[in-house]
Amino acid sequence: MHYISSEELTLCRVREIISGGEKLALSEEATQAILKCRQFLDTKMEDIGRPVYGVTTGFGSLYNVTIPAEDLSQLQHNLVMSHACGTGEPVRDEIVRLMLLFKIQSLSYGHSGAQLITVQRLIDMYNNDILPVVYQQGSLGASGDLAPLAHLSLPLIGLGEVRYKGSVRPSAEVFREFGWEPIRLQSKEGLALLNGTQFMSAHAVWSALHAEELSAWADLIGAMSLEAYDGRIEPFYPLTHNIRPHQGQKDTAARFMQLLEGSTIIKQAKEHVQDPYSFRCIPQVHGAVKDTIRYASKVFGTEINSATDNPNVFPDEDMVISAGNFHGEPIAIPMDMLAVAMSELASISERRTYLLIHGYRGLPRYLVAKPGLNSGFMIPQYTAASIVSQNKGLCWPASCDSIPSSQGQEDHVSMGANAATKLVRVIDNVRTVLGIELLNAAQALEFRRPLKSSPVIEQLHADFRAKVPFVEEDTYLHPLIAAAAEFINRPMAY
Repeated sequence: MHYISSEELTLCRVREIISGGEKLALSEEATQAILKCRQFLDTKMEDIGRPVYGVTTGFGSLYNVTIPAEDLSQLQHNLVMSHACGTGEPVRDEIVRLMLLFKIQSLSYGHSGAQLITVQRLIDMYNNDILPVVYQQGSLGASGDLAPLAHLSLPLIGLGEVRYKGSVRPSAEVFREFGWEPIRLQSKEGLALLNGTQFMSAHAVWSALHAEELSAWADLIGAMSLEAYDGRIEPFYPLTHNIRPHQGQKDTAARFMQLLEGSTIIKQAKEHVQDPYSFRCIPQVHGAVKDTIRYASKVFGTEINSATDNPNVFPDEDMVISAGNFHGEPIAIPMDMLAVAMSELASISERRTYLLIHGYRGLPRYLVAKPGLNSGFMIPQYTAASIVSQNKGLCWPASCDSIPSSQGQEDHVSMGANAATKLVRVIDNVRTVLGIELLNAAQALEFRRPLKSSPVIEQLHADFRAKVPFVEEDTYLHPLIAAAAEFINRPMAY
């Protein structure tokens, strides 16, 4: 059980909650903060004497339209209903779970004005794996993720669809099975639900967690490729990295020294005096990726521990402040940075694959007997190259674009939602490219027999061979590529 509280929700803890299938519950501290804020807002409404954006007014460019008290609940209902304009592909379930978790976390701080029943119903949905159908397109990443968060919130008011037990069904139908009635939203609540960065931050955190795993796999696979290519160990000696001490670079070099400990291949005399950059510069490239993951993860961690709706309610200070915590810029730029970094991880991987199939250093061309009759591993490199090229297009920074909306009231937007969905595609692509490198590296390593690599690399090779066989002659390669990508879609065990 994970208790929602004001304590920091780390990315490591998020991984534990999701992978462990932990249920959520509000701590007493969070419960009291939510009740206190809602009571303050209800009391404030009685004698405020002035318009308060999103509480007694319309939204966006309609901020100057005051809404009568008797229509405030309908105002919030209309807001959620009218903003559910998402299009495109549905968001994958694991990211929707993160959206729910992060929206609950944000509302729990007591600066949003949500009712306790509203937050509790979101928890009920999470705990029962009732996942709203949310769409990838529609958010500008500025006034929060309006359209996707509207779809996330529709079930609360008896609308929209949810995925439950493998089927997409009307939310009202599923809710009736649990005996849950639609919630009558109070003043400010619709805005609290829709203003926020939970669509962006869920994609960001999902990507950061997978990026960290893929970074570790890239080192392991790169080490196998280095062995298969009969590469040199000197570029990984600490002396070089101590005089250019970027942390990621130092960590990568040290990891390779550890991974290759005990290898007879790496210790044998080399005819070549240096390796191509895709091997020799692994510490510099993989290290830069590690540093970017570390920075982006820190920013994403701050975001998921924040109240990101508007206006912000401060009961102790007797203030309701309309500001801009919903703007996605703080995470939009790091998401674009992370996409670039991960794209580079795939780019250098593809170059190593290319070298392994080229017939250099005693390896057969295309890593197969009778090249010509057999094409061998020729075309998996084409596939990797195609994916790497696609990544380059996806790495155009979404955060450098802005299109004004709401009659110019929202005149600068982050486009962080586009950065988020592109980032997920890049992460998926990187996994495939690394899988292709692993397929090639494992094949190439067998041509170094009877020499052995290190115990770690040999264990990886044995585990991989249990899933993907050695290719003697041309065969149907798509299933092998898919199996290689799936092989690294699991926690690191080496």
